[in-house]
Amino acid sequence: MSFFPSAAVGEAQSSVSAAEDRQTYSEREWKGNTTKSLLIRKGYEAIASEFNLRRVRGDNYCALRATLFQVLSQSKQLPAWLHDSDISKWPKEIQSDQDFIKEWQFPFETSKSKVQHLEQCLELLKKRWQETVQCRSLEERERMCRQVFRGHDEEYELLEALKFLMLRTAIHLHSDMEKGSDVPEFCWLLFARDSSKCPKTFLTNHLRHVGFSGGLEQVEMCLLGYSLQQTMRVVRLYKCDTEEFITYYPNNHKKDWPSLCLLTEDDRHYNVLVPKKSSKFDAYGRPKWNPPSDGQPSITTRL
Repeated sequence: MSFFPSAAVGEAQSSVSAAEDRQTYSEREWKGNTTKSLLIRKGYEAIASEFNLRRVRGDNYCALRATLFQVLSQSKQLPAWLHDSDISKWPKEIQSDQDFIKEWQFPFETSKSKVQHLEQCLELLKKRWQETVQCRSLEERERMCRQVFRGHDEEYELLEALKFLMLRTAIHLHSDMEKGSDVPEFCWLLFARDSSKCPKTFLTNHLRHVGFSGGLEQVEMCLLGYSLQQTMRVVRLYKCDTEEFITYYPNNHKKDWPSLCLLTEDDRHYNVLVPKKSSKFDAYGRPKWNPPSDGQPSITTRL
């Protein structure tokens, strides 16, 4: 039996809704003339001509779910790290080097060891990613995504695979920091927190709780994007009229990594943005014009 049983979602209900007009959605969800309502509606209006909206199931997995949906619905090729034929061996390698996996918790019951189940999760991620890249049409890809995002065990196995990739990347980046090697700027913020001074405390105090009692923080969104070699271009509606309205996680590979378009109203819940056919964005979700300059951004924007 799953921790998140199918009945809680509905057999035919998807964890990611069909695309809908964001103007209709914003007018329905943000009525009234409070300061916040006016700001959020203004943010929606700013992207009205470019995007439609897919609503993502509102639980503590939403950032991972929105990211995974965009990966499976948009990827045109596999990232370099996914070509590694030994991807399923990574959990055992981490468990051998550092006894981390014993702390893992799954949102479903399993008769396998935690290492074995994480191996299965990674194999499934590689299989689904390969299948979507090989899809011959948007309709075929849409059908495959509907099969994945149904709130069943497979969906959560894929989300746990993303969490494992974040842990593995955090371990490697922290090791590089200790050696004095160059690392992305977000690493200094990730490991500057009292609650995540090292990968062990990051797992114990943060990552293992994602999906259960908390979601991803901004610096962890950077880690997720870096782990997948995808740039997450996030429209942050409550930051409308500021330089942080559009933030990149991470921001140092905007030109060479595929871009996934997400939306948040509060940095807690994330939905999916779908470029319209007449959009100014390319097939990877990157703007067809030059992205904004990084001149003197705030620390949050530079994440």
